[in-house]
Order: sequence, then structure tokens, then C-alpha cells
Amino acid sequence: MAFGDYPAEYNPKVHGPYDPARFYGKADVPFGQVKLGELGAWFGRRNKTPNAMAGAMSRAWWRWNHKYVQPKRAGIAPFFQITAVAMTFFYVINYGKIRHHRNYKHH
Repeated sequence: MAFGDYPAEYNPKVHGPYDPARFYGKADVPFGQVKLGELGAWFGRRNKTPNAMAGAMSRAWWRWNHKYVQPKRAGIAPFFQITAVAMTFFYVINYGKIRHHRNYKHH
């Protein structure tokens, strides 16, 4: 599979129009329904290649996009979500500088 191609599991005659937010691979038990003893086997069945990781991030992006950004009457939620993510990101990358400015009570 090259970059930009359809997934190998996608068949237009079976699945219809392509949806970038849908996983076309073999269905497995959802993470929320995995028992603690089966967790190792569940992680062992995951595809851990860079292409699979990129595909998972792409599907998550498209699911978020379809839910919050592209509806006909989209609200202000995506702007608040992006702002919260940006604030958290910049706090994490600047934490090394921020921690030197703590206020301590000296005895």
C-alpha cells in the first residue's frame, strides 16, 4: 500500500463510497470490552506499523471533523477544544522554564 491509496481491505462493491473515518479491516473486540486477562493478547493482535498508526490518527481526525466541524449547524465546541489542546501543548513544552518561577513559602 502506497501513501494515499485506499486500504487493501476496502472493496467499493461491498462497502460503497469510501469513508476516511471508517476502519475497513477485520473487526475485533472493542477496547472497552476487553477483560484484563485478555489485554496482552488484544495488544498482540494490533498492527503496530507506522502506516497503521498514521491510519488510526487519520481516522480519529476524520471522526472528530465529521462530528464537530462539518455538521450543518456546528457550534463553538471545536474552537474550545483546539484552544484547550494548544494550551496544554504549550504548557508541556514550556514546563521546564515555568517550574523555575514557583512561589515557595520560605520559613
